[in-house]
Amino acid sequence: MSDENVQKILQPVILAGGSGSRLWPLSRQMYPKQLLNLVGNRTMLQDTILRAVNIPGAVTPVIVVGKEQNFLVKDQCAELNLTGNPYIILEPLPRSTAPAIAAAALLSRNISGDDAVLLVLPADHLIKNIPAFHEAVAQAMDLALKGDLVTLGIKADRPETGYGYIKKGEGFKVSAFIEKPDIAAAERYVKEGNYYWNSGMFAFLISRFLEEMEKHAPDILRQAELSVARSENDDGFIHLDLETFNNCRSESIDYALMERSDCVAVVPADLGWSDVGSWAALYEVLNKDAQGNAVHGDVIPKGVANSLVHSEGRLVVAVGLENMLVVETHDAVLVAPLHRSQEVRKIVPDLKAANRQEYLLHQTAHRPWGTYTVLEEHPGFKIKRITVKPGARLSLQMHHHRSEHWIVVRGTARVTKGEEVFLLRENESTYIPAGEKHRLENPGIITLELIEVQNGSYLGEDDIIRFDDQYGRLSKS
Repeated sequence: MSDENVQKILQPVILAGGSGSRLWPLSRQMYPKQLLNLVGNRTMLQDTILRAVNIPGAVTPVIVVGKEQNFLVKDQCAELNLTGNPYIILEPLPRSTAPAIAAAALLSRNISGDDAVLLVLPADHLIKNIPAFHEAVAQAMDLALKGDLVTLGIKADRPETGYGYIKKGEGFKVSAFIEKPDIAAAERYVKEGNYYWNSGMFAFLISRFLEEMEKHAPDILRQAELSVARSENDDGFIHLDLETFNNCRSESIDYALMERSDCVAVVPADLGWSDVGSWAALYEVLNKDAQGNAVHGDVIPKGVANSLVHSEGRLVVAVGLENMLVVETHDAVLVAPLHRSQEVRKIVPDLKAANRQEYLLHQTAHRPWGTYTVLEEHPGFKIKRITVKPGARLSLQMHHHRSEHWIVVRGTARVTKGEEVFLLRENESTYIPAGEKHRLENPGIITLELIEVQNGSYLGEDDIIRFDDQYGRLSKS
């Protein structure tokens, strides 16, 4: 296949799913690490989007994300003031990278054509050397236009047992994919010099990718085709069909395709890259003081060395620590040796099994209309601080088991209560009894803030029946 007859269109696809459980308690299932600003002033997703749109020849990116993060992703895109809004594909449930990329390729074919080069980028990676990144992408694009399925391999500068490896053969051809090795093998790979970390970044012609998927993973491709064919486009979101996507085999693109195909190439790249896959990995890329400490927030270290101490709010005083990890959020504190930070991911299943909400949400939860923060909770009552964006409104809803008392502390609220519709201003309040249909809106131009006091026998967030909702979250009858 000659690249002279192929129009060089680069279609970025950003994979923004995943829960980032190894960075708990900062990263939560509903607010994963790619949506956090761990390094710098932008989130990892925002940095990835800007890297993608600034590649020469790149068109508007496609973002694949779980449906729970849809409005968070949309808001973060809006903050970037891009010339064109990214296409946002919503996965109804996680099915690993092969189904996600297959669906993105099928939809991208309708946007950019069969002969566009798909550039797949994880949303949660850090890349410091942008010129080197652009050079590697240009090399990958040239190889993709010749028919190769290309992966970017990161130069292995240290033995690392947490990454998969790629063995480079003659030219750019891949000789082998290797699972996460033991330390002896990892040390040998570094010495031999022709092994690279598998970055999870790929480039391939859309037509070539679909041909190879048809050959090596036809069942995944078929379900992806059905899910795309039955998808719905709603308010800028492309909703993949739940039933057909649920029937799709959950498989990574490495297992489903890259390790099976005979036309795989690797472009070696030295990008200042990190997958920020653990607290120890984050510590390595953060700025440090003279004692080797990476400190964030309201922290006073005394006699502390080579440690990561992170505070989201409260004062944290650390004394006499070395090679330690301390992370404070509003509802959890993590303390561990830095070298055992990979074990943090084991905490999340335990929290989930114990029905602890700390695996899922922060005290401040983000919604398409604004946020709510749980200030206090006890048997029989819960107190929240609620903010509503200008012009936004909550669903028309009802609760079976709780009543609510609203007190406006800033702005103006429009309240629907049964058949009544009225305004509440600062220092005014209203009471919503259990079983009453109600709605909260912000008709003003400043953020609405109010205190909500809930009373009842059950205060779970799932005690809600929605009758009308502009964000498509209607309850099933």
